[in-house]
Amino acid sequence: MTFTPAPWPRKLRSHEWYGGDSRDHIYHRSWMKNQGLPEDLFDGRPVIGICNTWSELTPCNAHLRDLAQRVKHGIYEVGGLPVEFPVFSTGESSLRPTAMMYRNLASMDVEEALRANPLDGVVLMVGCDKTTPALLMGAASVDIPAIVVTGGPMLNGWFRGERVGSGTALWQMSEDIKAGKMTREDFLEAEQAMSRSPGSCNTMGTASTMASMAEALGMALSGNAAIPAVDSRRRVMAQLTGRRIVQMVKDDLKPSDILTREAFENAIRTNGAIGGSTNAVIHLLALAGRIGVDLTLDDWDRLGRDVPTIVNLMPSGKYLMEEFFYAGGLPVVIKRLGEAGLLHKDALTVSGETAWDQVKNARNWNEDVIRPADKALTQQGGIAVLKGNLAPKGAVLKPSAASPHLMQHRGRAVVFEDIDDYKAKINDEALDIDETCVMVLKNCGPKGYPGMAEVGNMGLPPKVLRKGITDMVRISDARMSGTAYGTVILHTSPEAAIGGPLAIVQTGDMIDIDVPNRKLHLDLPDEEIARRIDAWRSPVEPAMGGYAQLFQTHVQGAETGADFDFLRGGRGKDVPRDSH
Repeated sequence: MTFTPAPWPRKLRSHEWYGGDSRDHIYHRSWMKNQGLPEDLFDGRPVIGICNTWSELTPCNAHLRDLAQRVKHGIYEVGGLPVEFPVFSTGESSLRPTAMMYRNLASMDVEEALRANPLDGVVLMVGCDKTTPALLMGAASVDIPAIVVTGGPMLNGWFRGERVGSGTALWQMSEDIKAGKMTREDFLEAEQAMSRSPGSCNTMGTASTMASMAEALGMALSGNAAIPAVDSRRRVMAQLTGRRIVQMVKDDLKPSDILTREAFENAIRTNGAIGGSTNAVIHLLALAGRIGVDLTLDDWDRLGRDVPTIVNLMPSGKYLMEEFFYAGGLPVVIKRLGEAGLLHKDALTVSGETAWDQVKNARNWNEDVIRPADKALTQQGGIAVLKGNLAPKGAVLKPSAASPHLMQHRGRAVVFEDIDDYKAKINDEALDIDETCVMVLKNCGPKGYPGMAEVGNMGLPPKVLRKGITDMVRISDARMSGTAYGTVILHTSPEAAIGGPLAIVQTGDMIDIDVPNRKLHLDLPDEEIARRIDAWRSPVEPAMGGYAQLFQTHVQGAETGADFDFLRGGRGKDVPRDSH
C-alpha cells in the first residue's frame, strides 16, 4: 500500500513513525499490525495515547480499565487510533514510605512515554491522590494535546445511620479509640462501611481536590470532578473525553495554551471555595514549575484569603462527594466565583470554551451542600501561608479544617525528632504535655522522611483526648492527608533535614502562632537560634543508591512544589531521532 495521509490541517507527530513508505515507516507499522489492527487505521489519522494508572495495587484506580474502553470508543467514533499504555501508579493506601516520594517518578514515566512514542495527543486516566498531579506534570513537560478524565469518588460510606467519610472517619474513630469513646470491635465493624464501591476518597480529600483542580485549571471537561465512580455518567464522561482529544489534536490545543497564570489563579480560588486539601499547594506549584508559570506560596495566600469556603463537605463540613455531585458539582462553585468577580472568565479550557461559558448556566440543587457566601463554612477559606523565624520560606494551614480558638495561640513546644520518636512517646502517660502545648514533628520533609509523608496530623496523646479535647496546634515539615482535619501547620520550610529553623526547636521553647497576621514565631533571641543552627548536625541518613538517592539528591523544597530540580521548565514535544 502507498501511504496516503488523511486530510488534516498539518502534519501530525505520529507521521514521523507511520507516515511513509520507507523501511523505517514499514517497520513501525508492521509491528503494530501484529495486534490485529486494520491497515486503514494507519491512513494518517491521529494516534491518541491513553495513559492509564490502572493497578490492583492502587484501589482507587482499579476500575480504570473499564473507563479506558469508554475513552477508546470515543476516539474511534471521531476517527482517531487509540493506544492504551500503563505508567507507574502511585497508590496512596499501600506505597511506602509514601506515595509522594513516587509522584516525580511517575511524572518522569509519563513524560518519557509521551516523548518517545508516536503519539499526537493523550488522555490522562487518573484517580488516586498523586496520579493526577504526576500525569499532569509529565504531560506539561512534553506539551502535546492532553486531557484528564478521573475515576471519580466512591459512594458514601454509612455506619449506624451516620455518613462515613473515607479517611476522615478513620482519623476520628482512631482518636475515639484512644479516648475510650469507641470499642475496637465497633471500629472493626465500621471498617466494612468505609469503602463500599470502586473509586477514590469520597471526602474533599486530595483525590477529589486534585480532580477539582484539573477541572478548574481547564484540563478536564466541565463536570468531571464529582461524578461518582459507579455512576453511568462517569462512563459517558470518559467517552466524551475520547471524542474531545481528537479535536484538540486537530486544533493543536496544548497544555501550554490552557495552563496559564490565569488558570492557576482560578484553581487557587476554587480550592478555597471547596475547602480543598493542603496537598494541592505542593502539586500546583510543581505543575506551574513544569509549564513555566511563576507561581509562589504568596500567591496561594493572596488569592485564596478572601474566598469563602462554600462547599459543605468533610473534612471541613458535613457531606460527601456523592451529595456534591447531586447538588451540581464544581460548575456551580466556579459559577459562584465568576459572579463574585473571583474568576478569570476568559481562561481557555480543553473544551475549547472559556471557563465562564462552561458554567454560566449551572444550577445549584442543594444550598446546604453548596452554600451561599453569607452562610459559608468560613469567610476566609483558602490556604493560610505563615512565615516567621520558624518558617522563613513559609508553612501552610487550612483554616476551614482548623479550630477558631487556636488561630492565635502561644504554647510550649513538645518536640518529636522524627516519626519514630513520636510513635514511641505519644501514648506514654508520663509525657509532659497538655492541650496548651504545641506538638512539633521534625525530619519528615521531602529529604527528611524521605518523600514528605502524610504524618503531620499527629494524633493527640490519650491523656489529652480523655479530657474531651479534640484539637491541638501541631507543626511539622510533613504533609497531612486531604481527608484529615485540625489546627495543623504543615510544609514548614526550609525543612529540618537541611537545617531549617524547625531543626533546632527544643521541648520547652515557646512558639507563637498568629494565623490572621500570618506569623509563626519561635520565641528565642536571634543569637540563640544562630548558635543552635551552628551546632546542628543532620540526623538523617543519606539514601544509598537507587531512586531514593536520586530523590534525596534532586528534590527541591516544599515551597516550590518538591519537584526535581532537573524537571522544571517545559522541554517540548520534539520527536526523538529514529534508531533504525
